[in-house]
Amino acid sequence: MSIGAMLLSMAGGLGLFLFGMRLMSESIEKAAGAKLRGILEMFTTNRFLGMLVGIIFTAVIQSSSACTVMVVSFVNSGLMNLYQAAGVIFGANIGTTVTSQLVSFNLSEIAPVFLLAGILGVMFCKRQSIVKICHIVLGFGVLFMGLSGMSSAMSGMRDMPEIVHILSSLTSPMLAILVGTILTAVIQSSSVTVSIVLLMANQGLLELPICLFIVLGCNIGACTSALLASLNGKKDAKRAAMIHFLFNVIGTVLMYLILKLAMNPVMDMLHMVSGTNSGRFVANAHTIFKIFQVIALFPFAGLIVKLTYVFVPGDDVKMDDRDNFTLKYIGDKTVFNPATAVVEVDKELKRMATLASDNLNRAMNALITLDEEDIDTVYTVEKNINFLNHSITNYLVKINQTTLPIEDQKSIGALFHIVNDIERIGDHAENVADAAKRRKETGVSFSKEAQHELGEMLDMVNTIIRFSVEMFSTGTDELAEDVRQLEDAIDEKEREIQKSHIQRMTKNLCTPEASMIFSDIVSGLERVADHATNIAFAMDNTEYEVSNVI
Repeated sequence: MSIGAMLLSMAGGLGLFLFGMRLMSESIEKAAGAKLRGILEMFTTNRFLGMLVGIIFTAVIQSSSACTVMVVSFVNSGLMNLYQAAGVIFGANIGTTVTSQLVSFNLSEIAPVFLLAGILGVMFCKRQSIVKICHIVLGFGVLFMGLSGMSSAMSGMRDMPEIVHILSSLTSPMLAILVGTILTAVIQSSSVTVSIVLLMANQGLLELPICLFIVLGCNIGACTSALLASLNGKKDAKRAAMIHFLFNVIGTVLMYLILKLAMNPVMDMLHMVSGTNSGRFVANAHTIFKIFQVIALFPFAGLIVKLTYVFVPGDDVKMDDRDNFTLKYIGDKTVFNPATAVVEVDKELKRMATLASDNLNRAMNALITLDEEDIDTVYTVEKNINFLNHSITNYLVKINQTTLPIEDQKSIGALFHIVNDIERIGDHAENVADAAKRRKETGVSFSKEAQHELGEMLDMVNTIIRFSVEMFSTGTDELAEDVRQLEDAIDEKEREIQKSHIQRMTKNLCTPEASMIFSDIVSGLERVADHATNIAFAMDNTEYEVSNVI
């Protein structure tokens, strides 16, 4: 085989390996991402427990990069603090060694079985739950087919003196670490780089001692994904990525010193564990090094977190929920990760709902007091709500085109409706401001009884909005019955107020101009309650939704 043909075969195998790794990882994230995210949120209050979760999480999705990027996005959105993140990141460094362990067992011979089973399942199965599993099986098959292709190409390298000479000249430990760092930074996966080193060791192309230093370099290069993901994030997101970087750099320095001082005992120990299998030697070295680093550095996790404040000093500019024409949790200036994208949309929607609710109350206050400043503020905030409506809607369109977890993907349609309902509540606030402006210009007055009725109805509307936003943001239905009862009570209240209002008109206690404004306001508040009910039940797909409100 010529060098050109060998390189093409190697490139093809590497391409299949990378594609299989990505397909398997994304399919697992898509199938179980929401559940894994819930586990991360629930079990990371304790740092040791967080480390165990990090091991399991990374072992399942086969990617420490995906795990650490998710942790960075969690920290960025405030779902996790740095001390919790440290535990998960430490665990992820152990979990990532599972891939090299699988590769070392050389499952290439049965890869076609996985490949065929995955393809048949994807093509012919109708049940989505089975199709998800088949995508994972397909990715596993493609990964090992690529591995087989690379192994075949490397076997031909042994007969090429030029390549053997180049690889055998790699004797400098520092250069080996640099090579491992650069390769991993380019490929964005330490699992892939270690697997390539493992195959080369199996073929006798690399000496085992130099493989150990390349593996150490792979650990540093693995930090690239998290560091890049944190660039647009908040200070704490950058610090979370720095925890990963410092752990790997300090761990690499520690192992480098041990290897330089006690290479022979380390080699003997690894040979005792791995036997004569060079691939198992590299895989076991990768796992044992990581476990040792975690044991050595875990007691100092707090110090590592504090050290990140030296590298990333200062605090973020605090952003108020009421800041105009800015996105706080989503957008170009935040860390994007498909597994946490919907969580961050939920927080932005809650912020938007708070703005709309506050604006409604401001408008109702202006209706009574005729405060010019309040009226102007209502119009300004309404423009901000419209900005959020367009921005969140565009963001939902964007993330719907990514590989979201299945459960999150199902909620996208409901989120579109929620954004629209919140925007309509904002519109009703603007209508009230228009009425206040009209009152001020015409000198129309409301009776004390009318003002009292409006106050009572507004209190009920505020309560149903608060309950609805809580139901939506927490994902629970504990307040469902309260929302239903409030919705019915508000409908009844509107009928009572309109009836009382007609009685005042018949007694000439209310002018026609005041009557029109008052009646419109009461009807508008009832519609706001309908929109709030839509928000409460949007994620349930229940028939209780009041979808015809305007």
